[in-house]
Amino acid sequence: MNHYQNFGREPFGYAIGPIRERGDPTGIIIHKGYIVAEWGDPLRVDMTHSVTKSFLSSVVGIAVERGMIRSVDDAVRDYVAPIQLFAPPSTTNKSDRLTTPDLLFLFESPHNRTITWDNLLRQTSDWEGTLWGKPDWADRPSDNPAEWGASPRNKAGTFYKYNDVRTNVLALATLNVWRQPLPQVLKENIMDPIGASNTWRWFGYENSWVVLDGSLMQSVTGGGHWGGGMYINAYDMARFGYLTLRGGKWKDCQLLSDRWIDQARTPTKPEPIYGYMNWFLNTDRKRWPSAPPTAFAHVGNGTNMVYVDPEHDLVAVVRWIDGEAVDGFLKRLLAAIDHG
Repeated sequence: MNHYQNFGREPFGYAIGPIRERGDPTGIIIHKGYIVAEWGDPLRVDMTHSVTKSFLSSVVGIAVERGMIRSVDDAVRDYVAPIQLFAPPSTTNKSDRLTTPDLLFLFESPHNRTITWDNLLRQTSDWEGTLWGKPDWADRPSDNPAEWGASPRNKAGTFYKYNDVRTNVLALATLNVWRQPLPQVLKENIMDPIGASNTWRWFGYENSWVVLDGSLMQSVTGGGHWGGGMYINAYDMARFGYLTLRGGKWKDCQLLSDRWIDQARTPTKPEPIYGYMNWFLNTDRKRWPSAPPTAFAHVGNGTNMVYVDPEHDLVAVVRWIDGEAVDGFLKRLLAAIDHG
């Protein structure tokens, strides 16, 4: 019901991935490496919406550090082969679908050819097209229907627009680089090393299947905008937050490089409070005036938030909190830490 009251009211807003009812308000506080408070049901596996984007960008970061992506400033087009979509065998004659393309090309238009990995990571690509039945303009569209699909295209890197279609483009492009399902990549390279449980799942859409190297693979989503995304408990979210607090290092293993963490925390020129997806920065202290400018957070709808505060050696996972109440929560939390 919440989906159809919000995202579901957009054009093409119907869900195509799994959706679960929300749990109770839940949270965990980690200070100096120890759990000092928790409430709600931290073991409940819930949708985390766009916190998923932080897991996606981390998988991209590992590919960059391994040289699978030579530079984030490279054009994505150079890394993505023609994509064969999986379509269940049809009872109709193929000649009836003669004009339907057999392959998907994500970066063939003159504009899309110019898009870099950095543009996609910062939500400044202005990618044009339709993916998984969702046109780029249908996500958070203009209030004026006459503008739908008719807005002028902005040069890649010059205009910020939070857009899940383009996030899903990044996920599919990254799948082409790894040539294996991204949940497996995440599990092997991040979630298992940080001791995450075996209960998290990263879902795609019912129609986001491709044929890659002779195998069926599902391209996952960057959030729960149309269902799907990361389903995860609060403890596992806290472990990921602690990894980013420690600059990508877990015990003696550098899982995400210092360089990648620095890039993820570098402000995006058209939107200085946004780094790589989904690293929200507090440099201007307008969003969270009670928190220090060095704090950052992985944030998703709901609100789901992993607050990371290096200055206070603090991680706070807060799930299903009213977005307007976040700063008040942080004010009380930091006061308790400072006077604890």
